[in-house]
Amino acid sequence: MELQAVESNLTVTGVRTAVDSGVSRVKLQNQINKMFGTVVVGVGIAGLARIRDLMNPMPSSPSEHLKLFGFVSRRSFGNINEAKQISLEDALRSKEIHAAFISTENRSHEETIRMFLEAGKHVLVEYPMALSAKAAHELWEMAEQKDKVLHVEHIELLTEEYKQLKKEVAGKDLVKGTLHFTGSVLDESKTGFPAFSGIARLTWLIDLFGDLTVTSATREKQKDKSYSRMTVHFQTANKKRLTWIEERGPGMRREKKINFCFTSGCLENLPQAPRSAVGLFMQDQNLFAKKLLGQVSKEELAAEKWRILRCLDLAEVIQQHCEQPEKICS
Repeated sequence: MELQAVESNLTVTGVRTAVDSGVSRVKLQNQINKMFGTVVVGVGIAGLARIRDLMNPMPSSPSEHLKLFGFVSRRSFGNINEAKQISLEDALRSKEIHAAFISTENRSHEETIRMFLEAGKHVLVEYPMALSAKAAHELWEMAEQKDKVLHVEHIELLTEEYKQLKKEVAGKDLVKGTLHFTGSVLDESKTGFPAFSGIARLTWLIDLFGDLTVTSATREKQKDKSYSRMTVHFQTANKKRLTWIEERGPGMRREKKINFCFTSGCLENLPQAPRSAVGLFMQDQNLFAKKLLGQVSKEELAAEKWRILRCLDLAEVIQQHCEQPEKICS
């Protein structure tokens, strides 16, 4: 009886293993075959790059699971490189479209994200996802309630230059530091306050040095010269000082300057690094596709969510500091 019981158990176990294995294979095959219909909303520089990369995914990459169904624009184009123009209403209604790539002006991000989430679509959006912290938190909560991926593009973290900088900063004990950005004039009615339109720089600081507290922030504006300079002072968790300067004016070259001082010495120039063989938008697209396929860990997703929302929280605090009358110079 004991021998028969063992043989019987082996047989049942074998069947269960085979069944479990079969189920796993089915799940794997379903994942391999899964395709996500996409639409690009907005066809500026970033939108055109999105269309290009969706139509030419990297071989054997997660992006091969994305299929472009068309693009949405307020302007009339017809077709762009075989991608067809469709209406916003059709994009929202279509059951073949599962995800939207939003590449519109900053002011419209919040409304457009909301529409596509309400329509049950996943969303990839250019930074900043919204121009208020409250709206950002609401949108993230909506995405989670609907079990949809809300991915905020931050290609500034994907550059080889930044990856090398992060390696050089890792493990060093900060004493003080400054990140100074210059660039051309922006239309703030479309891009939002500089703390939001320049959130890529704030993202660098948070990613490099951890959580920050705003100690002061001021904004100088010379309207007659279309000049603006925002200066923000932070304190790290270890009470070290960091300064972020966002300066814009006519003819100003787009440039980042750093001066990070550590107990071991100062880093005054961004490291030289070769350009990656894979474009930044393609890298970001692959990450979005990995999220859709469930290939990103909960820990990574939670860390990314904290970073994005924390930066938007800080951007709002900075704006509030700068908009106090006594802190504005004209």
